[in-house]
Amino acid sequence: MTLLDPTWTALLYLVAAVCFILALKGLSSPRTARRGNLIGAAGALIAVVTVFLSTKLDNIPWILAAIAIGAAIAAPVARRVQMTQMPQLVALFNGVGGGAAALVALLELDLAEESWVRVAIVFTLLIGAVSFAGSLVTFAKLQELMTTRPVLFPGLPVLMGAAILASVGSAIAVVFTGELWIAVLLIVLGLLTGVLLVLPVGGADVPIVISLLNAFTGLAVAASGLVLGNVLLVVAGTLVGASGTILTRAMAQAMGRSVTGILFGAFRGGSTAGSTVASDRPVRSSSAEDVAVLLGYAQKVIIVPGYGLAVAQGQHTVAELQHALEARGIEVEFAIHPVAGRMPGHMNVLLAEANVPYESLKEMSEINPEFKTADVALVVGANDVVNPAAKSSPGSPIYGMPILEVADARQVVFLKRSMRPGFAGIENELLFEPQTTLLFGDAKDSLTKVLGAVKAL
Repeated sequence: MTLLDPTWTALLYLVAAVCFILALKGLSSPRTARRGNLIGAAGALIAVVTVFLSTKLDNIPWILAAIAIGAAIAAPVARRVQMTQMPQLVALFNGVGGGAAALVALLELDLAEESWVRVAIVFTLLIGAVSFAGSLVTFAKLQELMTTRPVLFPGLPVLMGAAILASVGSAIAVVFTGELWIAVLLIVLGLLTGVLLVLPVGGADVPIVISLLNAFTGLAVAASGLVLGNVLLVVAGTLVGASGTILTRAMAQAMGRSVTGILFGAFRGGSTAGSTVASDRPVRSSSAEDVAVLLGYAQKVIIVPGYGLAVAQGQHTVAELQHALEARGIEVEFAIHPVAGRMPGHMNVLLAEANVPYESLKEMSEINPEFKTADVALVVGANDVVNPAAKSSPGSPIYGMPILEVADARQVVFLKRSMRPGFAGIENELLFEPQTTLLFGDAKDSLTKVLGAVKAL
């Protein structure tokens, strides 16, 4: 006996599905992202409660204990995580989702009698395992628990091909035999494939792979919904898979590269990871007071935020600088590159946290023509997304990537900690141009000094 009849169960699942759709719509804009996130959480809560009220559960104490343990771990971690570590958290969450889908499918194997159900099971096992292992490797790369550079070794392409072929063979065997040990072997092969898929990826390509693995997890969840006969899982997984695929393609286009080039570019030298050695070429450096004069007597300033701003947690200081400049009658805008930071929308979220008006955040296609009218382009912790090598150096790993045209501004000021290259590991020739000035130091400290000097003008 359950508390909900099938009609009410279907209606509540429909409400949850609508919440998920509205959540995705809300997450498409920084202005509505917070509301969208809350709507998505409400949909998930409705879905979980509906399962409890509409299903005969035999192990409720164990289920509640698992939920309590998960909440006790996840809530503090989510509250304490810094913006610079958000991509790693996303990678972990994504991996857990893929792993959970694979485990559910494995437990359902003994109950599967029809061939199409076994097909859904092997798909979930393989894709879920790939997503789990791949996400752990991306986490390790972003957390710098291992090198962020491509990891290559002799025979890697052959080993990857063999793992994929063995996975396909094992999947076919599971469909026809239903043997549990072969299904376990399939999971192991999927884990190996996930590791081998991500190891050759380096530099700025890692966030794109996270998005791709997120799409994989969504597909695995959708397939597990077919296994369990749960329509809501099919809908939610399909939404995640579709949105992750669209996001992956959009990020790849923003990098000016193909998804296959991102995954396998290291085999032919095309991965975005190069040298980490600091340049010793002479540059023109300046003091915070001199930078303040440039900014304080400009008519238009465009600020380009990057990962260095997030690392320094300088978003509130740069927001104060915007207010101080606007109080002097100066037009201030922020130029947002689609892949600035370590995940899509990283800079939007970072600046929204500091209450920078959404109207001040301009996407690349909108802001690029305005650099020609800007007196100063202030680059804070960004490098690769403004590097002219993307247009002028065919041999560069970022060649073809659309960039922010900061070189068109009358004066360019870089706030950098050192002369080390960006995440792609290549030198930025713009640093050595006559109109470029560098202010060395931690981004937050430098911004604080510049802010103080602007107020003293």
